[in-house]
Amino acid sequence: MTDHAETERLLLAELREADRDRYLAALLSPADKRQALAALYLFNAELARVRDRVSEPLPGEVRLQYWRDLLEGADHGSTAANPTAAALLAAIETYNLPRDPLARMCEARIFDLYDDPMDTTTDFEGYAGETASALIQLASLVLDPTAAAAGATTAGHAGVAQAVAGSILLLPRHRAAGQVFVPAEILSATGLDRESFLIASDRERVGNAIRAFAAFGLSHLARFRAEGRIAKTLAPAYLPMSASENILVKAEALGESALEHTVRPSQWKRQLVMMRALLFRKF
Repeated sequence: MTDHAETERLLLAELREADRDRYLAALLSPADKRQALAALYLFNAELARVRDRVSEPLPGEVRLQYWRDLLEGADHGSTAANPTAAALLAAIETYNLPRDPLARMCEARIFDLYDDPMDTTTDFEGYAGETASALIQLASLVLDPTAAAAGATTAGHAGVAQAVAGSILLLPRHRAAGQVFVPAEILSATGLDRESFLIASDRERVGNAIRAFAAFGLSHLARFRAEGRIAKTLAPAYLPMSASENILVKAEALGESALEHTVRPSQWKRQLVMMRALLFRKF
């Protein structure tokens, strides 16, 4: 097995454990793009799970700084020993990827380390834009840079819809950790604040907040679709958000019950939705 093939195998194996949906999306991508996509997706997974690996914010900020330093060219002396870091730098070089969006992804993830909710839906859109949307756009640049250049708005709306769906999926975990991703603007409109949302004693108000958050995600999904059909070459970049509608619609129906019951479609359903999206470019 060549070094390239072995590296790709290791990256995909790790991605399978870290992020099953993006692992499947990578497998459904052109073979010559898989290693770069796996590197991007693993980088995202590393940032997303920083809070789970630290007991307080400061060590988390240090972990995020490692990645910012790496992107800025600082030599930690251990890049070669970190397959994800080495593969990420190789993808940047091979596909001429911009480093600034990757650095901003690190910066945005500082929010994850603290418990304060976002103030407004605009703040959430900014967070999603620098995380989920940026990842879609970077994957698009790997797949087809010419087509990707015209797809920034499409990726923006897709990323917000995906980020809302992802936040709803993680509601039970976030609540247990004292985190609130539902913007304070939505909480206030439904008569709640961070503390009352976490306590969830007023089930009706909590349900209204979850429904309003899901509706916010669905509005971006509608705007994403209004941009027109995704270019065939870019479809793999959007596969991870293909289950977003199912999650958001189910959350609207469940309301407060989404705090205890999963809204995640089964594995086989997610795979089926991905295949349908890839074949017909319907997300």
